[in-house]
Amino acid sequence: MRVYIARHVETTWNLAGRYQGRRESAMSARGVRQGFALAEAFAGMHPHVQRIVASPLLRTRATAQFVADRLNLPVETDDGLLEIEHGTWNGRMRDEIEKNDPVAFRRWRERPADVSFVEGEALTDVLARWRAFRHRFEATAPTLLVTHDAVIRAALCDLLELPLDDFWNTSVENAAYAVVDVDRGRWTVIAESVNEHLAELRASIASQAL
Repeated sequence: MRVYIARHVETTWNLAGRYQGRRESAMSARGVRQGFALAEAFAGMHPHVQRIVASPLLRTRATAQFVADRLNLPVETDDGLLEIEHGTWNGRMRDEIEKNDPVAFRRWRERPADVSFVEGEALTDVLARWRAFRHRFEATAPTLLVTHDAVIRAALCDLLELPLDDFWNTSVENAAYAVVDVDRGRWTVIAESVNEHLAELRASIASQAL
C-alpha cells in the first residue's frame, strides 16, 4: 500500500528563520501557492489517496486541507505526527541562536542525536513517537501523512536504517513528500523528496530555523 509523507507548506516563521516547534504560525503567501500545487499533484495521482492524516498543528492541518478539499476527503489528526518540541528555542531566530549560543547550535547541526532541548525534547523522543505511530498505523488504503521537518527526517532515518546522526543528510522541504510502500508491516522508501510539482515555488531551507 502506498503512503506519502509530506512536510507542511512554508510558513511566515520558516520565511523569517524563526524556530516554531509546537508554536503556531501562519502560511506565507508562497505557502498558500504551494498548498494548491500539492493538491493538484495529488489530484493527478492514480489511485487517489483515500485517507489523510495530519499533525494537529495549524500549519499541517492547513496543508492537508488543500488536498482534502480537492479530493473531497476528511482530515484526521494524530499526535504521533507532532513536531519536535524545541523548548527554550521556540520563537527565537536561527541567526540569534547561532550567534549567542554557538556551542549548542553547533551540536544540533553536527551531532543532533546528542541534543536534548531545554524544556523540550530530544530526537530520540521524536523517533519513539514516530515508531509508535508507524506500528499502530493500518495501511488499508493509499494515505497522505502531513507532518513536520524533524518528524520526516527521523522517519527516514528509521525506514532507511540510518543512525539519528544522519538526520541532516535526509532530504525534506516544504510541501514536498516522501513516497513509501507498506507491505505487511514493512515500510520501504521509494523516494525521499518529490518536489517536481512545486517548480518555482520551492522554498530554500538554508535559512530556515530547523
